[in-house]
Amino acid sequence: MRFTDFLKATVMASAAMATLLAAITVASASSNDDQLLVPFSAGWWVIAAVCGIVLGRRAQTSPPIARLLADARSTQALPEQHPARTLLNRLWPLVLSTVVAAGLSLLFPQVAAIATGFAIIWALAWRRQDAAVTAIEGRDGVRYYVERTSPLHAIQLVRTPGFKSSAWELDEATAAQAGPRE
Repeated sequence: MRFTDFLKATVMASAAMATLLAAITVASASSNDDQLLVPFSAGWWVIAAVCGIVLGRRAQTSPPIARLLADARSTQALPEQHPARTLLNRLWPLVLSTVVAAGLSLLFPQVAAIATGFAIIWALAWRRQDAAVTAIEGRDGVRYYVERTSPLHAIQLVRTPGFKSSAWELDEATAAQAGPRE
């Protein structure tokens, strides 16, 4: 599976888990006739959204992803493509935490509300990483793929040849011709 597709799927899965947990929070609050849970939860979700937006505002890769790209093993052959298996293999902690939070919310509705905030932060903090990796792929003329590893080991990438883009060179040349900015 291409690493950029994996990053997009991770953001979408995090957003989906946040939505599910928010729905569980609202349902738990209404079934328990809790008047304060939803307003306090909504406040936490707004704070979480602001935190996620601030963390994800940079257009370049985050340090962990930059390290992951730098440590990628080079190969000439494409790795085996099993997107569903790769997603389940790498995102099982997200699924497990969502199931545990949903289960605990039967006894303590606040757990789902808190977990929703962390899923919001995660989704918003990683929302631009796929575009940053795509830019690096275009600049360097490579493609990054998620390598098949054990679910308990750290993620590893494989670097394969790709197509180099000269769009960033054109942008720099255009900026140089325009002269200094005032």
